[in-house]
Amino acid sequence: MRLFSVLFACLFAVAVVVAGPITGPALAQSGPAVPGQGQPSPIQNILHENRSLIEKSSRRTIGPAIAALRDSGLPAARNVLEKWQDKALYQRKSDGLFFFAEKAGEDGYRLIDIATGADAGTANRQDLDQLKPNSGVRALIAAALVPYQLTDPDPAVRSGALDAISRNGEAAHLRALRGAIASETDPGLKARKERLERLLTIAYDPDPAARIAAIESFAGDLGVDVRAALNPLVATTRAVTAGAPPEGENIARRLIPGSDALPEAEAYRLLVAAGLAPPRISAADRRNALAAHIEDGAVAGIPLKDLNSEAARERAYAALAARGLVPPTATTEEVQAALDAHSFYDRYAEPDPAVTAAAGAALDAIAAKLGLNQAVNLSLDALSLASIYFLAAIGLAITFGVMGVINMAHGEFIMMGAYTGYVVQQIVPDYTVSILIALPLAFAVTFAAGVAMERLVIRWLYNRPLETLLATFGISIALQQLARNIFGTQARPLTSPGWLDGALHLNDVVSISYIRIAIFVLALLFLALFLFIMRRTRLGLEIRAVTQNPRMAASMGIDPDRINMLTFGLGSGIAGVAGVAIGLYAKVTSELGQDYIVQSFMTVVVGGVGNIWGTLLGASMIGFLQKGIEWLNPSNTLAAQTYMILFIILFIQIRPRGIVALRGRAAGD
Repeated sequence: MRLFSVLFACLFAVAVVVAGPITGPALAQSGPAVPGQGQPSPIQNILHENRSLIEKSSRRTIGPAIAALRDSGLPAARNVLEKWQDKALYQRKSDGLFFFAEKAGEDGYRLIDIATGADAGTANRQDLDQLKPNSGVRALIAAALVPYQLTDPDPAVRSGALDAISRNGEAAHLRALRGAIASETDPGLKARKERLERLLTIAYDPDPAARIAAIESFAGDLGVDVRAALNPLVATTRAVTAGAPPEGENIARRLIPGSDALPEAEAYRLLVAAGLAPPRISAADRRNALAAHIEDGAVAGIPLKDLNSEAARERAYAALAARGLVPPTATTEEVQAALDAHSFYDRYAEPDPAVTAAAGAALDAIAAKLGLNQAVNLSLDALSLASIYFLAAIGLAITFGVMGVINMAHGEFIMMGAYTGYVVQQIVPDYTVSILIALPLAFAVTFAAGVAMERLVIRWLYNRPLETLLATFGISIALQQLARNIFGTQARPLTSPGWLDGALHLNDVVSISYIRIAIFVLALLFLALFLFIMRRTRLGLEIRAVTQNPRMAASMGIDPDRINMLTFGLGSGIAGVAGVAIGLYAKVTSELGQDYIVQSFMTVVVGGVGNIWGTLLGASMIGFLQKGIEWLNPSNTLAAQTYMILFIILFIQIRPRGIVALRGRAAGD
């Protein structure tokens, strides 16, 4: 018995000795030991297991290593990913361990344990490899960091994570989003998380019922992100198969070869591309092949005189193909037989019919609402354009509509007002103050210029429209050249105040810039001012009297010359104010006025000469007409303007006195 015990003890000792070499490699499989710290940490093990991928990282191969860190649940995973992304992760060459490192001295680095942040000794620079991920790998790391950032204490970090998901959402983000919604304290961020969660549910949730519920929740939503999520569900690809379509296919529609949706030539090309039918050459290529193989007045033994039909030429070509002289091709009968033997259809990329039906219904609801909002947006654009035309034309409505003077230099008064605003901004750097100064100053400058023009030129040409047109046209050219001499040919900026930057966004479809809103308000203010002057002041009474009957007004003690001078100056001054407003969004050049002179005359003539309400209606009509034509023909702006002018010519033929015609003796004049 004692001998047996001794033998057992000896065998046990031998087993321990033998087990030593076995245990060593077993431990080495989980990663090398950290000197002074015992066995490696779990995060170190993950990196060591993916060492080959990390050392030769690329966007195509690094995914499993990043996913292993992201899904590990280890507290240190986020820090390791962030350091790796920032190129602050190092690998020691001697044992392959990973560390964070900080420069210490000339050529030394202080090593930091990636799991605990504790000091792990030092190393020379030549003993370390710095991990430098390229932009593609950094993008993947950034996507992996998103779940951690969704619960970060900093709202800016959480917002950035949501931005990243919006740009490049993944299935892995869905679970992270759902877990981060309940703990979100910011109402705005919580709403964004809930919206993104529904969008990702549509794309990645395996439960069809959950996807359908998420789809239905977006019915009528005009967000671009919603359409981007729904459109792939109803996208189709064209397919062909022998016999009936296979079971389980989510078919959008069956196609019949020879119909408008699928011409026979296209259907046969699908068969050839799928390897279900031989290729077919064109009639011209077949003719050339037959001509190349004519021997003794025949092709493949068929006399040339017999090759007078399509069927005969096909038989000749088939005989050549059988001899290996030409590539084989399908005959007409074979083509028709192949088409009859196969099914053609469009299939959805989404395999679940219930999901595609819900997506189609949601997109139909969105399309209806989208069309309505596009009409609203187009109307707002037309209204803003009409306000610009009204501002540009209101001064002309006074000089042309009231006085009957064809002032071709009216556009140059608009240009003078815009340059006045530019000069004021060079002196007063505060854009808000400079605009407030420029508006009355532009009125004063162009009022004075208009009075000078009336006194020096126009007063001698009343009731002589042709001479007035030629004279003002010459003044227009002179003013343009004067502006070029003073300011040069380069466009000058007239900068709007900061509070006019941006646009008012009602939704993803309807928006209008704040500058255009300001111009619309300014147009309403000038309409109210003009009505006040004409109906509540003595000057307005005298202007209306001179307009109706100059001789009778003169007999009542009104000086027609003085009224004409003030009226012309008033119209010119309003043009100057319009120039400041227009210059806020258009480039200020010497040709600025020429862009609006034609529309201004059309506005006054179409609206009705001599009536401010007619000018307003004319501006609205032209603005809506131009935007409508541009919407129908968006690729050709010049054609749109041509159609608009033709329409206005036809309108004047039907209603020569405009929308609102004058009544009384003035109308007879």
